[in-house]
Amino acid sequence: QVQLVESGGGLVQAGGSLRLSCTASGTISSFNAVAWYCQVPGETREVVAAITQGGIIKYSNAVRGRFTISRDDAKNTVYLQMNGLKNEDTGVYYCAAEWDRDRSEFRSWGRGTQVTVSS
Repeated sequence: QVQLVESGGGLVQAGGSLRLSCTASGTISSFNAVAWYCQVPGETREVVAAITQGGIIKYSNAVRGRFTISRDDAKNTVYLQMNGLKNEDTGVYYCAAEWDRDRSEFRSWGRGTQVTVSS
């Protein structure tokens, strides 16, 4: 079972930046995709950004132009650089890996890291 560990969350003022890291116990480049999700209390997790094994990248409309997802295969880590943070970016950010096409869901999840953006 692959383990994913997120880090880098914290409290930041609106307009500030954070960089989240997702480090895998296995070879992260072997996953067909890795994604970042955000969950606000009482709501479902929403995908924020994703990167495929081939390097295709997608962002949600809410973060496009402000967030950047990248992958460092040597460190088995996927990053989420978050710039121009807004109050509505507050939530728990989860890393997910290996998309299961039959179940339409990711197979492995981290425990999440809290991001809080203050006014």
